[in-house]
Order: sequence, then C-alpha cells, then structure tokens
Amino acid sequence: MKEFYHKFYTQYLSRDFEMLVFGEAGIPLIIFPTSKGKYYEVKDYGLIQALENFVEEGKIKIYCPDSIDQMSWYNYIIHPSDRVKTHLAYERVILNDVIEFAKFETGIEKVGLAGCSFGAYHALNLALKYPDKFSSLICLSGTYDIKPHIFGFYDDDCYFNNPFDYMPNLNDSWYLDNIRKIKIIIGVGEHDFYTNENRMLSELLHSKHIEHFFEIRQNAYHDWPYWREMLKDYIINIL
Repeated sequence: MKEFYHKFYTQYLSRDFEMLVFGEAGIPLIIFPTSKGKYYEVKDYGLIQALENFVEEGKIKIYCPDSIDQMSWYNYIIHPSDRVKTHLAYERVILNDVIEFAKFETGIEKVGLAGCSFGAYHALNLALKYPDKFSSLICLSGTYDIKPHIFGFYDDDCYFNNPFDYMPNLNDSWYLDNIRKIKIIIGVGEHDFYTNENRMLSELLHSKHIEHFFEIRQNAYHDWPYWREMLKDYIINIL
C-alpha cells in the first residue's frame, strides 16, 4: 500500500500543515483524527490497515489531515470566540487545501468524510454545512455538541458549528436536498459514552427525512478495536 507524506504552508493558519495519504486511486476519503489527535493517529491505531484491501484495489484513497483541536476547541486559555474562529480557519484548510487537493489527485468531484469520536464531529459538521461537496459520511462514536468547549459563551459562529442547534431549524430545500444525496452511516457501541448522543442524531436526521444507516453495535465500547471493525464493515456501503 502506497503511503505519501505531505507538508505544506497554509495561508488559513499561517503555518505548516501535515497530512498522510494512502493509495493511488479511488474515491477520496478524508478521515479526521480524534480530539487533539495528529495526522498519523489513524494509521497508528490500525484504521488504515483495516481498509488495506480497499486501498490496494484502488477503490478508495485515504487522506488523513492533522487536527488543531488543541489550538481551537480545547484551547481553554483563549476566549471562546477565538476558539471558534480558530476552528473556522481549520475548516478553511480542509475545504480549500485538503479537499481541493484530493479532488485534483483523484479526478473525483465529491469526497467522503469519516471520523471517530471528536473526529466524527468534524466530519458531520462539514457535511451538513457544505453538503454539495460530499458523497458519503461515516461517523463512529461521535460527540457533536461543542457547548462544553465554549463555557456558556454563544454567538452566531457557535450556533452554525453546533449541529444539534442548527439542524432542527434547517429547512432550506437546497441544503436538505443535497444532504439527502449523501450516503450517511452512523455507528456507536452499545456501551459507548455517546450512545444516546448518536441516537439523538439519528432521530434528528429522521425528523428531516434524511435517509441514513444507524447501528448500535452490541458489546462494543468507545475504543479503536471496535472502530476498526465497524469502519471495515461500513466502507463497502459508500463505494
């Protein structure tokens, strides 16, 4: 399996940014690390190995960008408004640098998104805000509420980056029609910290008539061995 390391300067953060890429062809799939995770985390914990056959067969090409959660949502030294603004700068990196690079490399116009735990937040939030850019979404054991990271502060940027707040009020036909075109898969363990949160997400999607697959996997917890199994099982449904 071919592995590529990329390091580039991004104007959106005014710093270098790192990313691993696996494979040579196929549907581009961006996998976000968990909270404060690095670009190599997904590889180190075996998610890439779990998808090795799909990568080697040229069905998917995986992009693993760095996270800057420690500078944004988890940076409790700065004001909450600055945490959100830093997150929005990261979002621009993903949209304008990572996604455009993946589209250029693969020649495929829409990309897939995936993530575990807080990585699932990044994947979901992007897919809901820019649904015309994505073909699939896989969220594993996600936590989707950013209010614990803003300490009671709230403004429009907070609202538009908290899916549980903006989704109930989302009635714009353009957004809903495009979201309904995305293949959405949500998986969580029976004994996970966030089982109820993922059930709430599924119910919210149902309320908007957004088709998706939702599984509460029996005897599974909030941990990498279960995410490896789930991602391997789910990936066939987005090809």
